[in-house]
Amino acid sequence: MFRFLLSSVPVRMLSFPVGSFKFLQRKEFALANIKIRFHHVESEEDSIKRYVAYFDREDIDHWEIRKAMNELANDDAVPDPVVIIAALKAARRLNDYALTVRLLETVQFKCGSKKKKIWPYILSEIQSTLFELGIETPEALGFDKPQLWCDGTDNFYNNYN
Repeated sequence: MFRFLLSSVPVRMLSFPVGSFKFLQRKEFALANIKIRFHHVESEEDSIKRYVAYFDREDIDHWEIRKAMNELANDDAVPDPVVIIAALKAARRLNDYALTVRLLETVQFKCGSKKKKIWPYILSEIQSTLFELGIETPEALGFDKPQLWCDGTDNFYNNYN
């Protein structure tokens, strides 16, 4: 298509002076002069209260719980046990057991390299709530290992005989 258009244009019109396209060049501008005028810093206590109030709403739905869980996962810290308890109760109010297990898996993942220190503390804090709501931990459900995990490949076929 462009070849056809160019073939119909005389050759003398295709030569342009060097400075004729200055209006098409990008103008440089500095981003260093932009100032941040307002940045709200929320304290940890205020954040905990906000999430607990959010999860304690009676009209909360599945999407809102997942949205709040994603926000918690994007934070730089592991959620407080009070927030985890409120999220678990909200998910059980909606009778969404899978969501409760995903929440616990997300908290485990947020523990990162300190999982051996942080996860037992969180479990000790939320254990009574887990028992009250009838929720098993991911380890009790076998989600801490891959689905087809076995001790060794040498005994793989012996397990099924």
